[in-house]
Order: sequence, then C-alpha cells, then structure tokens
Amino acid sequence: MTHKEFNFTLYNTEFYGQYWQAKNTKAVVVLVHGMGEHSGRYQHVAKKLTDNDFSVVTFDHFGHGKTTGKRGHNPSFEAVLESVSKTIEKAEELFANKPVFLYGHSMGGNTVINYTIRNKHELKGVVATSPFLRLAFKPPAIKLFVGKILQNILPSLTMANELDITAISRDKAEVKKYKDDPLIHAKISPNYSIKFIETGAWAIENASKLKTAMFLLHGTADGIIDYKGTQEFANNSEKATLKLYEGGYHELQNDLCKEEMLQDVLDWLNSQL
Repeated sequence: MTHKEFNFTLYNTEFYGQYWQAKNTKAVVVLVHGMGEHSGRYQHVAKKLTDNDFSVVTFDHFGHGKTTGKRGHNPSFEAVLESVSKTIEKAEELFANKPVFLYGHSMGGNTVINYTIRNKHELKGVVATSPFLRLAFKPPAIKLFVGKILQNILPSLTMANELDITAISRDKAEVKKYKDDPLIHAKISPNYSIKFIETGAWAIENASKLKTAMFLLHGTADGIIDYKGTQEFANNSEKATLKLYEGGYHELQNDLCKEEMLQDVLDWLNSQL
C-alpha cells in the first residue's frame, strides 16, 4: 500500500490528513477516530483494508493528533461534521468514481452516525464500532451541570476526561501502547463531552431516519460506552445490522477479537458492493 499525507483548513484550523492507497482500489473508506486519540493508530486497520482493495482516507479531529488547535476542543458539533465532509471530498478527489464508505470508532462512531442521518450524501455504507451513543457509566450530576453552564460561557475550557485506559483492551500490550503514545491526550471540553452525550441520545431516538446501510459492532464488556445504547439504535432502525462480541472491550480493533472483528468489517463492506 502507498501512504501519503495531506492538509486542509477549516475554522482557522489546519487539519492533518493521511491516506493509504490500495494497489487496485475498488472502494474507499473514510475513517474517523475516537476521543483523545489520532488517525495514526489505525494503520493496521488500513493494512487489512488495503490488502483487500479498499483504500483508506483519514484525518485527525479538532484538538487531536497533528491537527492544530487547543487539545480536546472543537468550535461546534456542526464544525466536526464539516470536517468529515471535507475528508469525504478529499477521498472523492483522490479516488474518483469509487464508492465511499464511512467508518467511525467511539466518538468517531457518534460522528459518522449523526453525519449519515443529518446530511445529504451518496455514501455506500457506514461502519460504527463502539459508537459513543450512551456512556457505560453515569458522570457525576454536578459535573454535567457545570459542563452545561461552561458550554455557554466558557466552551473552550478543557478538563480531564477521566478515561480508564485499562478498559480499552484486554490486551495489556495495547494498553501500554496507548499509555506511551505521545499524541494521545486526556483533555476534553464541553463541546466534545456534553454535545456528544446529547447527540448520542438524539441518534438513538432518530435511528428510524437512517436511510443508509450501517454495520454496528460493539463488545459486551465495554466499560466506556454502553453497548445497550448501540443495541437500542439498531432496534430502532431497519437499515442497521449489529454484531456483539461477547466479553469484548472498547477498542475492538485492538482487542483479543481484533482479527475476527476486522474480517467481519471487510466481509460487510464487500457485501455492500
């Protein structure tokens, strides 16, 4: 596979993007990463896809990875969706006349689900792994209350996201890699925390509006995002297919079931072509 980087500017922010090109591209996957991480953590996912003729285009979110701006903050939820549109445009430019799929993990899962329901598009299909539709734990009520106030008066104020990193994978080596990654951070502003809680709930309630084929994947032992929220979304939609991984942790692509999970994604993508 060929790897190249690119940049684009949106809301006075310079975005870092990269893509992996398959030898014989039959479709392109636009990949959207999760909270606190970055697109570089998906190289093994890209290899699985490019080895099977799916090219991959991805980017680092507002306040993440190699994209400029305050860590853990975005201008608005609408701006996040616009960054996805920009990346889809780049994918269409690079791979003209090829089907485009969206693939999002966790916060990126929320993003691709909301994007698909809210926006006009010509996507061939959508994959969402452990999508941030509902937290697996209840944040302290006082923290939510303060967060909602700050969203109106100090939306760029960031706090620790209090993520339990041992909950990302049953593979201790993967947890160590996460901990040692200098591009990973634990900062979060109300525009990511409060807004994504709200838009996750909205997505579950509006799942029936989904018009595009979607494949949802979630582990039943995810201690970060509630798999039952994903289940509820799937039950509310005629276009969504759900696969649960018994005992799977949050990052299925880095968990003990990663080979099975990546093959499931590949099989589903192929079934849509």
